[in-house]
Amino acid sequence: MALDIKICGLKTDEALAAALDNGASHVGFIFFAKSPRYIHPNDAGRLRAAARGRAAAVAVTVDADDAFLDEIVTAMAPDMLQLHGAESPERVTEVKARYQLPVMKALSLRAADDLTAMAPYRGIADRFLLDAKPPKGSDLPGGNGVTFDWRILSGLDADLDYMLSGGLNAGNVGEAMAIANPPGLDISSGVESAPGVKDVRLIAEFFAAVRAARKNRAA
Repeated sequence: MALDIKICGLKTDEALAAALDNGASHVGFIFFAKSPRYIHPNDAGRLRAAARGRAAAVAVTVDADDAFLDEIVTAMAPDMLQLHGAESPERVTEVKARYQLPVMKALSLRAADDLTAMAPYRGIADRFLLDAKPPKGSDLPGGNGVTFDWRILSGLDADLDYMLSGGLNAGNVGEAMAIANPPGLDISSGVESAPGVKDVRLIAEFFAAVRAARKNRAA
């Protein structure tokens, strides 16, 4: 089974090249002003051009209005929109209809009961991103470098399309894969030397850890 891997929060040519050269299936660009990973739509459009044909480009937004989404889609031409705020199922439907693009809806988890939030989006969102709830006081809905109990995902439907996110890094991704067996992985802070600063060595180490985990499972 193919395993999708998204390197999110890219801002530089060097980091993008590292993600692509190591085999990322998706590259993410964050359009949330409070994030240290924020990128201007025009800059994202330039980087996105370099990824065309090699990885799917994902525009990550947080409760963005139509005007800002228009700007992003025009400048970047993403392959997918990721809605990482409190967007309702109705809003997801509106965004899909307006841009004719697949939408990945992010949900924040801490306990098994939090999985019930997924139900209203089933059949509407094209994919889910399952992230850890942000720590108290954080201004960021994601990219906080915290994990959740991956065991709560063990009972999910086998055909549920999602990416696992939240605190992943080279040291723990093998355990996450063994417990949750996710169809996709999303990483941002776990391949950074400082908030918003991607480290090409850490990117390579993450992909090496994923390959090692897959090899061990196949043995």
